[in-house]
Amino acid sequence: MTESKKEYAQKHYSFYPKGDIPIYLAYGFRPIFLLLAPYIVISIILWAFTFSGIINLPIKNLLNWHMYEMIFGVGIAGVIAFFLTGVPEMFVGTIPIVGRKLFFIVALWLICRISFWFIDFFGVYFVAFLNISLTIWIITLVIKPIFQDKNKRHISLAFALFAILFIQILFFLSIADILAIDAYSILLLSIGFFIVLIFLALRRITMESINELLDTQNIDETFYSKAPRYNLAIFCLIVYTIIEFLFPNNSTLAYLALACFASILNILNDFVLKDNNILFKPFIIYLMSIFIITAFGYLFLAYDYLNDEIYGINHFRHFLTTGTFGLVFYIVMIIISTIHTGRKIFTNIWLNLGVILIIIATLIRSLIPFYEEYLIQAYILSSIIWAFAFIIYMKIFFPFLLSKRADGIKG
Repeated sequence: MTESKKEYAQKHYSFYPKGDIPIYLAYGFRPIFLLLAPYIVISIILWAFTFSGIINLPIKNLLNWHMYEMIFGVGIAGVIAFFLTGVPEMFVGTIPIVGRKLFFIVALWLICRISFWFIDFFGVYFVAFLNISLTIWIITLVIKPIFQDKNKRHISLAFALFAILFIQILFFLSIADILAIDAYSILLLSIGFFIVLIFLALRRITMESINELLDTQNIDETFYSKAPRYNLAIFCLIVYTIIEFLFPNNSTLAYLALACFASILNILNDFVLKDNNILFKPFIIYLMSIFIITAFGYLFLAYDYLNDEIYGINHFRHFLTTGTFGLVFYIVMIIISTIHTGRKIFTNIWLNLGVILIIIATLIRSLIPFYEEYLIQAYILSSIIWAFAFIIYMKIFFPFLLSKRADGIKG
């Protein structure tokens, strides 16, 4: 870390609470990542084996369980890690949430996961209360500095959070038979808005991480995530998502999906610097792969709408879940677990393998319509391959999460 960056970090952490805080509760991302990685592995393996009939879980609606947990269960964990880590950095003077308060937040997240697994026992209302309360709690913790910022630079993040909370409430109203809207369509709506939140977060994460990489490698150039490119992609994503929810058979969906495809690919132009070529650096390829896999997800959705001879839209959508969600969580967990433990960004053959495995798993799972006779085998194989990437993460980064920052700064 350069002297200027270390001085910034020391300023950033000058508001860190005093006291003897266990290292696993020293910052928001630490306990979340320690729990989230194994939770992802366990959840996806159990789903694959349950769907294939190898095991039976005592859950009446397995599809709702699988989708909600992989979208909201995993997604809200990502929200906690991103905002509790990022808000003190984006708004200097904000006191980081650590120690006992962080423990209660993480404990509630874990209780929410257990409650949804046993929703048939606890009942919809109790589970809804827990899950919605957690989302509201996180919003109340981060909303004040976001709205107090005079320039309102990050207010879009707040709006995305409110949208996700609203969709979560809709989902529980649906499964409680209070709202006559199909829960599945609401979960599809949530995928779109989580991807919007992901893109808003990626714009900030790529700026920080790539400039950190350029600084480490003594490359005298600054990387910028261009707001107009992200805004165009996000606009297309929102329009497609809302139209799909309101008019699921509308003929314009194919063209809206193609607009998403093109606008997302347009973001790749950010990675073309004026004086230096960084396109073939492994870490840059990691980040670019997120946008590429997401873009192709919408391309295949458009293909399904335009082709009457195939119905594979539910499989193609896994480009966005297995692919986008998988790559985002894997790569962002790597970035945060490196930079925010005081280390320099690095890549190696094992991290490369993790990215490759997620992409392979995505292709196997998403392209099932072209080899439906091997559906069960594809489910199991893709799940195991996908899970192995997060096992790689655990092997490499758990020691970082369980030890003090390498630069000696608290957090």
